[in-house]
Amino acid sequence: MTSTVEQSPTSTLDLHNVNQQLASASPQQVVELAAQTFSADRLMLSSSFGTQAAVMLHLVTRVVPDIPVVFIDTGFHFPETYQFAEELTRRLNLNLKVYQSPISPARMVAMKGRLWEQGRQGLIEYDRIRKVEPMDRALQDLHPAVWFAGLRRQQTDFRKGLEKVILDPSRRLYKVHPILDWTTRDVHNYLKEHNLPYHPLHEKGYVSIGDWHSTRPITAEDTDERDTRFQGLKQECGLHLPQTQEEAQSRDASGL
Repeated sequence: MTSTVEQSPTSTLDLHNVNQQLASASPQQVVELAAQTFSADRLMLSSSFGTQAAVMLHLVTRVVPDIPVVFIDTGFHFPETYQFAEELTRRLNLNLKVYQSPISPARMVAMKGRLWEQGRQGLIEYDRIRKVEPMDRALQDLHPAVWFAGLRRQQTDFRKGLEKVILDPSRRLYKVHPILDWTTRDVHNYLKEHNLPYHPLHEKGYVSIGDWHSTRPITAEDTDERDTRFQGLKQECGLHLPQTQEEAQSRDASGL
């Protein structure tokens, strides 16, 4: 990334060269380079306040203290998640921005039933209503050029093919993944080094935490931590997947 403070999100960075530059960069260096390339008011961080959320929240806010932190409140988080979000917001002095669906949880269930019990298509519709639409609204309000996310290659099949910087053409921004190469051990070491907490349900065997109705503790039979989400029917909630066929083709063509 070159140091052009007002770089437009629709302009074309040479992603191949950028990702080559960042191949051996530390997560902090990735954040610093993004902050040098784009003005501070064009940066955004998202957090689900999941198991290891404190890592990205701490890492990014050390470089950009007032960065907007978007939390998508589905209305179905565990009570412990809401409490964890409040704890980290106070501790790290987060500039928290909470977004919710305009359709209340009760109304959604009354009109569409318990979507999370309606198979894969029900889960996709649930995510569209409760997660994707609020996130798209957050992006429209904040208009970021860069969206930091704590995705790791180790987590899902889709994430294995990501790069540290990608273009999301449908949302007209760059997505930056500072800890993409980190393992679970790397995450643990960072939390320990900086005296940061895991989500409180981590001690009860939850390794990947989402909504209460679609998350369970890990068991000996699970081959992957994401098996504990969405009844094993899917791995991604939809926030980080290509939003259009053209976007998917663009990523395939660029090798991302």
